Amino acid sequence: MNTPSNPRNPSNPGTTFRDPDGDRRWLRLVFAVPFTLLTLIAAFFCWAALVTAPDGPWDDEAYAAIALSCALALAAAVAVVGLWLLPSVRKVIGWRWLTPALALAAVAAVRWGTGT
Repeated sequence: MNTPSNPRNPSNPGTTFRDPDGDRRWLRLVFAVPFTLLTLIAAFFCWAALVTAPDGPWDDEAYAAIALSCALALAAAVAVVGLWLLPSVRKVIGWRWLTPALALAAVAAVRWGTGT
């Protein structure tokens, strides 16, 4: 008697069990690495922009360092969003992975906008 094989049924002899979510789990882990690294880079530059304080209105170097840190934090956050916009990544990584990078981008934009 010929029985149809069912890959989702591990009790069916003659078939190999294949986890349908197994591939997504590995892809999620692979894509989590650049998401995490880029978010940490954005967090570092956002922190650098927040802790840099100019000595006075004449301290152009401190203002330039703040602007550069904010720009780099925004660039890293935009890279996270750009990576997430790829269709193959969006299937595996949820939108919740964007929230830390978007929050850091908002903080960097406000810091850059205030300039003080």
